[in-house]
Amino acid sequence: MRAQPVLLVIAHGSRDPRHAATVHALVRRVRSLRPGLRVETGFLDFNIPSVQGVLESLAAEGVRDVVALPLLLTRAFHAKADIPAVLRAAPRRLRVRQAEVLGPSPLLLSALERRLWEAGLTPADKSSTGVVLASAGSTDPEAIAVIADIAREWRHTGWCAVRPAFASAALPRTEDAVRELREMGCARVAVAPYVLAPGFLPDRIARGAAGADVLADVLGPAPEVARVLLERYAAACVPALRAGVGPLDALGA
Repeated sequence: MRAQPVLLVIAHGSRDPRHAATVHALVRRVRSLRPGLRVETGFLDFNIPSVQGVLESLAAEGVRDVVALPLLLTRAFHAKADIPAVLRAAPRRLRVRQAEVLGPSPLLLSALERRLWEAGLTPADKSSTGVVLASAGSTDPEAIAVIADIAREWRHTGWCAVRPAFASAALPRTEDAVRELREMGCARVAVAPYVLAPGFLPDRIARGAAGADVLADVLGPAPEVARVLLERYAAACVPALRAGVGPLDALGA
């Protein structure tokens, strides 16, 4: 019987030590949900181990199958270019599949609401609260459109209003979305960072939330996020375990 593929979680990396600490906390939660699954972590930049280093170590151990899961919320440059390039340089003995990014997912909306409840809101506050869905931002139109779609979907779950905002590369900024919700007459305004780990851009979101009533924490190791990782892994495993699937046969699928 072929061993189940190793799950390699690929994070961007950051000079901010909180980033790696949060990534490792999320990976620990994933391991707790699937104790028999081997889960490794690799970083594209700034932190160690590197993705390439992890892949080489796995190959040296005799591992054959790997599911590489981008720790990203949208399909933008890193998912479309950086990560595929790194995976193409993997040792030839490895069969590697790139899983889908985490978002969008109903579980991530649940994680966003979890963080808002932890920040002091209650479900009874939804109808009178406007929410800023604050993401890091991207120059990729597809990624920006996904954030706008998520905001529209989330609005229909009972919030007074939901507005997307971006810390970089796109508009509006968090502070502008907060101001808009105030002008709409929302009784309170909350900022929900749609980011996975602390760092430079999440800090910019926090500064832009100065005029809001509530600022939620980043998604981090929320149990819903861990469950999304396992869903993406399971989906990638189906073709990865079929006989005859070669290295990177469905990279980016």
